[in-house]
Amino acid sequence: MLFMGSAYATATPSKPVVNDERQHLLSHGHRMILIDAGHGGIDGGTSYGNILEKDITLDISRRLFLLLRSDGFDVALNRNGDYAPSDENRWLRSKSRHLRDLAQRKELAETLPATVVVSIHVNWAPSPSKHGPLVLYRQEGRSFILAQTIQQQLNSLYNIQAETRPGKPFYLLNKITATTVIVEAGFVSSPTDREKLCTPKGQQEIAEAIAGGIVAYLMEV
Repeated sequence: MLFMGSAYATATPSKPVVNDERQHLLSHGHRMILIDAGHGGIDGGTSYGNILEKDITLDISRRLFLLLRSDGFDVALNRNGDYAPSDENRWLRSKSRHLRDLAQRKELAETLPATVVVSIHVNWAPSPSKHGPLVLYRQEGRSFILAQTIQQQLNSLYNIQAETRPGKPFYLLNKITATTVIVEAGFVSSPTDREKLCTPKGQQEIAEAIAGGIVAYLMEV
């Protein structure tokens, strides 16, 4: 189920993403941003106790959608509930739910068509000391620039100096033709990161940082 337009028009984010002068420069009507909320439904993603990645990604993605919509961007959200995109894939004859899920996400990006795709995820590591955001990019110029601008905003939020990385093995980065990045918003295994990932205030701050990175990218290209 795709959410676009005024689906969340009644909500008000805590602060705007761009000012009026930037709005004119960015030409919103010519750029479609797709927010891909990772996992969903039977696919919970990574976890920590009863904390599931699919719930965190949806919360952050909703907030990101609101921020961008309120500022006039053409933006779509791939899911607004706890369901797997694979449930909507009736055309790919595969027994693999995971493959149907990925193919559905790719198909949505191509059908819109999206100019920018930002896939939201949460990381996990065996050590609780591993923490901080990570943005993965396709080894292509625009994807790299988008990853850099988002990483810079998240680094400022987390007070860390993390570097972006190429995400060569990832299906979405390899298959979607639009400028695409995967945002690992933090480590659910880290008590420090969980303070942001699992609270409304922290989720809003993360969404604002990602939105700021997207705007900085669009201003640059």
